[in-house]
Amino acid sequence: MLSPVVAGIFLAITALLLYAASRPDTFRIERSIRIAAPAAKIFPLLDDFHQWERWSPWEKPDPSLKRTFGGADSGKGATYAWVGNKKIGQGRMTIIESTPPSHLQIQIDFMLPFEAHNRVEFILQRQSDGTLLTHAMFGPSPFISRLLGIFVSMDKMIGGHFEEGLSNLKAIAEAADDVPAHA
Repeated sequence: MLSPVVAGIFLAITALLLYAASRPDTFRIERSIRIAAPAAKIFPLLDDFHQWERWSPWEKPDPSLKRTFGGADSGKGATYAWVGNKKIGQGRMTIIESTPPSHLQIQIDFMLPFEAHNRVEFILQRQSDGTLLTHAMFGPSPFISRLLGIFVSMDKMIGGHFEEGLSNLKAIAEAADDVPAHA
């Protein structure tokens, strides 16, 4: 016969696992910002991976980040692979849909520190005062992610990075006279 403490622990773990299993098996994280600039000025900062170093918050934590660009220079077929420190890990992005200046979709494949395969989307909508830019990531949520999500909010963690990147894009697009081409 199990002691009441062991039985309680067993029941708590079982309840936790059942709760995790009942959570959605997909996720979507998104943030938006209004930018006082036309979409045609913002889009090249997104559609050209060479420009990401200027605004992406994931570029800064590792000054020795190794970047490899491939495929098209920009737009559909452009690729960007990275190898970084433990915080940044390793992965690859491929632009799979590019509709200037309104929509961009990217396949993002993380290899380290964990494996995940998701989509990233940028939607640019014309507004009377400029552009509403939405940055989203969505994909499958495997069981381990649903379990960890009980304790750690992916929306808050990733969303904060999205907000930082969007703020950086806003500052660049509103300040610059033009978007320089990559070297």
